[in-house]
Amino acid sequence: MAARGQVGTTTRGGEVTIPAGDAGLSADVLVPAGATGVVVFAHGSGSSRHSPRNTAVAGALNERALGTVLVDLLTPEEDRVDARTAELRFDIGLLADRLTAIVDWTGVEPALARLPVGLFGASTGAAAALVAAAARPERVRAVVSRGGRPDLAGVALSRVAAPTLLLVGGLDEQVITLNEQAVAELGEAGELRVVPGATHLFEEPGALKQVADAAADWFATHLRPPA
Repeated sequence: MAARGQVGTTTRGGEVTIPAGDAGLSADVLVPAGATGVVVFAHGSGSSRHSPRNTAVAGALNERALGTVLVDLLTPEEDRVDARTAELRFDIGLLADRLTAIVDWTGVEPALARLPVGLFGASTGAAAALVAAAARPERVRAVVSRGGRPDLAGVALSRVAAPTLLLVGGLDEQVITLNEQAVAELGEAGELRVVPGATHLFEEPGALKQVADAAADWFATHLRPPA
């Protein structure tokens, strides 16, 4: 991994460019010493890898000895187009293909290849994560969705084998309904948890911490490296 920086002797990390088809995607990678797994983040519509919500969750995962890959699924040029049209953020096929390419990259990247992979998706990124999980069942071992749109994953939902946690704010009524329908499609793989008093972005005091703690517990439980 071509790292820009290193923190002490216990953590490896830095900014990298990940090949995904014809695109080169910017990502921030951090791998704690003794990492038991790595989680790739797929952010939601109109967001980026610098989202304070995702970086807060990533920090909680790092504290639990989980590596993180915070990646932009659109190139800077595509992001400028999307800022005007809002069309690419809903192109689940494109986002899922790129996320699948990133999952494949973790399998050949020396610092990550031995680690089982989890996917953390927010909003439309959750749909891309579920499609990628269905496409790579042997590599993706767990999924967490935060305020996600799993319904946009379509028929891929029924093919997801990885344990999947759907986290939704208690005041996000429309998204709760969509997640209830999705967890029925996921069957035994899915679990829905509602965070009381939280809205779509989990901006209420303590709400995001509940999301981070739940995600950290989920990934720590389900991501175990081979003996």
